[in-house]
Amino acid sequence: MTLRIAVLMGGTSAERDVSLASGIRITEALRSFGHEVVAVDTVAGMLSPEDERRLLAGGVVKTEPPDSKALVRMNAAMQGTLKSLPKADVLFLALHGGQGEDGTLQALLDLTGVPYTGSGHLASALAMDKDLSKHLFRAAGVSTPDWIMAPATEDEVRAALGFPVIVKPSKQGSSVGLTLVKQAQDLGNAVKLAFSYDDEVMAEQFIPGRELTVGVLGDVPLPVGEIVPKHELFDYVTKYTPGMSEETFPARIETPLARQLQEYALAAHRALKLSGYSRIDFRVSPEGDIFCLEANSLPGMTRTSLFPQAAQAAGIPFPELCERISRLARNNRSGKGG
Repeated sequence: MTLRIAVLMGGTSAERDVSLASGIRITEALRSFGHEVVAVDTVAGMLSPEDERRLLAGGVVKTEPPDSKALVRMNAAMQGTLKSLPKADVLFLALHGGQGEDGTLQALLDLTGVPYTGSGHLASALAMDKDLSKHLFRAAGVSTPDWIMAPATEDEVRAALGFPVIVKPSKQGSSVGLTLVKQAQDLGNAVKLAFSYDDEVMAEQFIPGRELTVGVLGDVPLPVGEIVPKHELFDYVTKYTPGMSEETFPARIETPLARQLQEYALAAHRALKLSGYSRIDFRVSPEGDIFCLEANSLPGMTRTSLFPQAAQAAGIPFPELCERISRLARNNRSGKGG
């Protein structure tokens, strides 16, 4: 059955460029299935064919997130666009970070009655808030690195976590504003950077070891992937610059470890009441201990993103993946409150 689908992209978060790159790929993929698809930048409105061609030609996310002052100026425009969304059977949310992923938009869309992809407003808010999500991980029996919230002195961080630590915004994605702090004297600048992207900042125990990720589609975990970045961390640059990281799907790990990671991913997905699809990120220490870092309620769908690679490893090409996510939204409409 042909659907009318509006793909919402762009937004006003620091992940705006990532969202545009995701959204235009999704638009093309859904059209290849014969759907009637409209691409909508939630700041600029409906995209023209020329706008779409320009985005497709660009295709690669810039190595720095957009200027925060420019993003603030876009907020008023976004409010106007959301009041005049095109008629659709499904809204495909290709938004990342900020109001597009934190449950704010989802709560508004619940009032329209139009099915939308991904999780509902409560689950979206829980996943975006790294502090709250870590509490829920532990309640579900999923280990996560120790953490404390800023403000915290150097002595408090040293006593609670030791150095090095990861300092990051509590409600951002794509490693925006993230710093690996190896020495106490560098803590202040790292916290200042993180606060420039969010009003809540955490310092988290740094776990050395392997970086692994598990996508969940519907209620089924996808093959485990491993990321080996060329930078010390899987930061914004390495995530969205082709060739800056080596990503292997499925990961070259023992079967028991892969199954354990998939079980933890599903437990984390359910603990946050996520639905539709998600991606759960992990670190595995040299001793073999598994630590859940965070959950992504609207994973990236760019050319370099991890979730589409996981789906491909499961035998699901990108166009079919977008089709499945759209169908899940239609089928799950009654459960979007969570």
